[in-house]
Amino acid sequence: MRVLAALSGGVDSAVAAARAVDAGHEVVGVHMALTRNRAQTRSGSRGCCSIEDSADARWAAEILGIPFYVWDLSEEFEDRVVADFLSEYRAGRTPNPCVRCNERVKFDALLERGLVMGFDAVATGHYARLTGGASSGRPGDARGLCLSRAADSAKDQSYVLAVSGRQGLSRALFPLGDAPSKAAVRAEAAERGLPVADKPDSYDICFVADGDTRGFLQRSLGAQEGVLVSPDGKVLGRHSGYFGFTIGQRRGLGLDRPAPDGQPRYVLATRPATNEVVVGARELLSRHEIEADGLVLLADPDEAEPAASCFRSHDGVDEPCTGQPAPAQGWTDVAVQVRAHGRPVPADVLVDPARSALHARLHEPVRGLAAGQSVVVYGGRDGERVLAQATVA
Repeated sequence: MRVLAALSGGVDSAVAAARAVDAGHEVVGVHMALTRNRAQTRSGSRGCCSIEDSADARWAAEILGIPFYVWDLSEEFEDRVVADFLSEYRAGRTPNPCVRCNERVKFDALLERGLVMGFDAVATGHYARLTGGASSGRPGDARGLCLSRAADSAKDQSYVLAVSGRQGLSRALFPLGDAPSKAAVRAEAAERGLPVADKPDSYDICFVADGDTRGFLQRSLGAQEGVLVSPDGKVLGRHSGYFGFTIGQRRGLGLDRPAPDGQPRYVLATRPATNEVVVGARELLSRHEIEADGLVLLADPDEAEPAASCFRSHDGVDEPCTGQPAPAQGWTDVAVQVRAHGRPVPADVLVDPARSALHARLHEPVRGLAAGQSVVVYGGRDGERVLAQATVA
């Protein structure tokens, strides 16, 4: 196959490209330039896609003996990821920009260009296992495609990849899916003579160069003075913008007096319409159910007996059933995950493809659940297969 290897400038993508070459594919390396900020360098940025990263990617391609190009995807990144990030925070939601970047740039935008140029698949340094599609020599064929956790659970990235769906992943290759550990990948890079073998991992949001997300939001959305309130509406303090707070946040509330019981307060909700931030006791963060929309199915749901009640609407009010209720679809005794490296929680899950909705009933409570987060369902014989993804509503 003709394979486009996405070279970020890090060790993972370099080794992934090397493995694609070893597999006999015709490989071309490409570095995605996602920012035009010339000040964003490795010394001043904790994310990926910096100026130094481009040079490291080129160096790796030279050692591997593959053609190399830099593609300017900064406009797509700004429109599809950064603008979405700001819009979600403005709406009082908590987005995961890495999920959107994987969906809308690292696969959609990259593959759009690649297909026009005659490439069959895209290889990346993500840690996840994939069967079917390009991984079995049938790029573009989503039938039987299966996304599962990586062999190295500590590095698993199936959570951020699930949103791409079966069709989006049908032209993807993840050569590092079976890597036993990051240490093993670094050792392999050293053996291959790749100069990025000891390069530190990137972390945090790549377009927030200094790591100050709240400052970035205030600069982008503007300071908006509002109040912090208790669940019963008592004003406790002031803030400069509801969008600078996330559900479950404890530090940085700016409150000079503790709660009457002496316990710390946590962010329970943000109210964009009134610019209020609701804070209260930790136990008020517990949630036993999840409503989500934007359903992406990666496995066919099981059918059960007719549902006892309809899906609830997103404002928590039950919708009336009309006619004979359709059989419920979903899975029992599976697990849901609401953060990239969060702990999976046992649950029963119902899905409604017609409404693109998902409802999860958790076997144990989860704290800090926020609208805008990605919820991923895992199941299968080993509990590691991705079954579905949706966005918490």
